[in-house]
Amino acid sequence: MPHFTRTIPISTSTARNTPKPPPSTPYLLSDPPYTGQLPTSTSTYRTSIGATAIVIDNGSSSVRAGWQTDASPRLQFPPLMARYTDRKLNRRLCFIGSEIYFDGTARGQAKSLYEPGSNVVNNWDVQEGILDYIFVKLGVDGRDGVVDRPVVMTEPLANTGYTRKVMSELLFELYNVPSVAYGVDALFSYNYNGGNTGLIVSSANTSTHLIPVVNQQPLLGQATRLDWGRANCADLLTRLLRTKYPGLLTTGKVTDTQIEDLVRQHCYISLDYDAEMQRMLDWTGLEARDHLVQLPYQEKEVIQKTEEELRIAEERKRESGRRLQEQAAKMRLEKLVRKEQELEYFKDLQLRVQEAPNKKEARSMLEEEEFRDEAALERRIKEMEKSIRRQRNKDVGDLEEESEEPPTYPLLDVKDEDLDEEGLKAKKAQRLLKSNHDARARAKAEKEAEKLRQAELQRLDDIRRETDLDAWVAERRAARAGTIQRIKDRDRLKAELGNRKSQASQMRMKHIANLASDTPFGRKRRRGQNADDDGFGADDADWAIYREIQAGKDNDDDDAEEEGEDYGAQLKEIEKQLLQYDPNFTEESLEERRRDWTRSLHHAFHHGPYSYDSESARESAQLHLNVERIRVPEVIFHPEIAGLDQAGIVEIAEDILTDPLRLASHPARNDILKDVFVTGGYALFQNFEERLRSELQAVLPVDVALRVRRARDPVLDAWKGAARWAGQVERRGAFVSREEWLEKGGEYLKEHHLGNAFP
Repeated sequence: MPHFTRTIPISTSTARNTPKPPPSTPYLLSDPPYTGQLPTSTSTYRTSIGATAIVIDNGSSSVRAGWQTDASPRLQFPPLMARYTDRKLNRRLCFIGSEIYFDGTARGQAKSLYEPGSNVVNNWDVQEGILDYIFVKLGVDGRDGVVDRPVVMTEPLANTGYTRKVMSELLFELYNVPSVAYGVDALFSYNYNGGNTGLIVSSANTSTHLIPVVNQQPLLGQATRLDWGRANCADLLTRLLRTKYPGLLTTGKVTDTQIEDLVRQHCYISLDYDAEMQRMLDWTGLEARDHLVQLPYQEKEVIQKTEEELRIAEERKRESGRRLQEQAAKMRLEKLVRKEQELEYFKDLQLRVQEAPNKKEARSMLEEEEFRDEAALERRIKEMEKSIRRQRNKDVGDLEEESEEPPTYPLLDVKDEDLDEEGLKAKKAQRLLKSNHDARARAKAEKEAEKLRQAELQRLDDIRRETDLDAWVAERRAARAGTIQRIKDRDRLKAELGNRKSQASQMRMKHIANLASDTPFGRKRRRGQNADDDGFGADDADWAIYREIQAGKDNDDDDAEEEGEDYGAQLKEIEKQLLQYDPNFTEESLEERRRDWTRSLHHAFHHGPYSYDSESARESAQLHLNVERIRVPEVIFHPEIAGLDQAGIVEIAEDILTDPLRLASHPARNDILKDVFVTGGYALFQNFEERLRSELQAVLPVDVALRVRRARDPVLDAWKGAARWAGQVERRGAFVSREEWLEKGGEYLKEHHLGNAFP
């Protein structure tokens, strides 16, 4: 069968995936949320009557406050306070809300109204500072320490009696407010959006509540809480990014507020989480799903020189090299002159020795110059002549190199009894020289023989390929598979030795521990043997244990690296032959192409569809959000993603509406399903109500009518609902007056259909 060859140009364009150009405008981190000083307005306070209430939505993400007559809250700020003494100004400074971002010291001293992950007030010093700030900004006169307006304040569902008691004490004793009313933020939002009978899904900053409502009366006994909210999403994203990019988020480059903005800007609810997660890292369209966030960085400063400066530097470099060459040539010449002078001296010494009147005088002259005999002087003269000749030929090039005479070893033919002590030493030295010369000659001959053998093998391989190409290709493919398997075995063994729990590592440590033991197992002491001697080494098989130990250790040394490089060279050579002669073996079949980074799921996860240079400060300070965009908000449906041992909101809603012990037999059950109301900051996630509708429809009977709607403003409707409720006539009976508080105690609470029930 005639053989054929083919030429295939190596080109990256034939790869399955083509690297994408990086986006021209990546996403940037947001600036600190400093909004400046909030304005103070006294007009409403001066024109209002004494019954006009101050409405405060005391949320864990943001405090909102205003008058009941306002269409939207006048004040919105995070529940933070920083208070410290400036020693330079000798003043006590206090910063509230976003004002802390104006001052670096205040940012470090800031304290929250709530503990992380909680929506129950626990820092009353901060609460007092926030109330002072609200009353001042709303223009309350506060003369004689009296706030002469009623207060409506929101609280979480099932708020503790102690928290409400301390809040009432603070308002009545410190501010002397005339009356106070409390209400649940989710119920205010539902009432403001015209709700009557339905299921409230209130997913706020730190928790999610599901509250069934019938005829505007909440069934608080059937309400259920899920400990997951928007703030938890930011915490989860922080943990995921710290795992994905170790060290990048621990240097203070990204703040908590910036993480919250990343959640707000990039995360969304997936309509089909499992299917979208499977294709999220697919190369096709990955640049649209992968959001690149650029962190602050400082590129290494590279000084660019002009062409004139480069020319001058190159000229200086050449001049410096020329001077060094001249200096080296001068030193070589001086050395050559010294050698020639020394050679003339030794030749003169040789002549004087030959003309000496007797042997004693000649031996004296030789010993004075530290020569044993005339032969040593002769050898020294020949060596110097040879060195001078080589030096002149190297520097001048006008002398021919003498042919090197084969070495002779005359003393080897002389019997030992015919030699004195000096002769025996010289004979021993010649024997060593002859052994080395013979060894080099044998090595050279073996090398030439190996070349001939390889040439013969190549000739036979060419003949086999020409006569039976299919068998030759099958052999090459088998050799390629074997080389790849050896590479994998080497990498696997190296990984196992790095894992102390692997079998290979444990066997190695077992052998070492057995050798170190005073009484190694499997070895019997021989009769008459010393008690301290276990007999190890008496048998040649004993030493095999060291080969087993060294076999594992050698995988980490330089020899293993060289062996790995040989495997790689063998693989490349085999694949080169297959590319040339196998029509079914293409560039896509190359092992290097198979391991191309554009096919790597790891690379797509960490760096998207873009190339990555670890030496670039810009690329090393980049975050790629892809699977995190849907994984983070998905926790509300599947809490196990974040390690939360609770049911998701769909499972909770199913239990509330279909459990016979709850609302399955309630006459208003079908009416509740007709109005599933979504409110809170979590409702701002894209596709939230659509996903909730589809998930609920899947677990409910098919004949049940289901309607899911979202609040007009999921964040502000709680405050707006409280403000509208405060202006209604029927709300008068829900306020607790100062006199009632003094008479009935701090735990006294008037119940109404938008508030918590008395515990």
